[in-house]
Amino acid sequence: MGNEIRIDKWLWTMRLFKTRSLAADYCKKGRVMMHGISMKPSHMVKEGDIIQLRRPPVMFSFRIIAISPNRLSAKFVSNFMENVTPLDQFELLEVSHISGFVDRDRGLGRPTKKERRDLDFFTDQNYADFLSFDDEDEE
Repeated sequence: MGNEIRIDKWLWTMRLFKTRSLAADYCKKGRVMMHGISMKPSHMVKEGDIIQLRRPPVMFSFRIIAISPNRLSAKFVSNFMENVTPLDQFELLEVSHISGFVDRDRGLGRPTKKERRDLDFFTDQNYADFLSFDDEDEE
């Protein structure tokens, strides 16, 4: 048991996730892989395994150097795992950061300040006073 650990626990001990349950949920969604196959949270990993973590748009890869049963301090993580993510993935990440909100289609995401003001005006009770529904009844 000393040289194997559950994959969700390893992700948590290496500080890739804040809680173990978040790591387990990520595994259940199929975003944690080994050799291109998605892993269940209970899958056992050992030293030398390469874990792939899909965080769109990038696929991060980590090699397990040593196993620790306890959560590590951030300064000791580099002694227990190695980031082996290819450079093209980091370039892809940089391109997505540069593009930022340029590709956001209108109506997606949070409303802009102007859109929020228009929504507030529309939902405000005073807006209903501008509409006269009595005129339709008289016709």
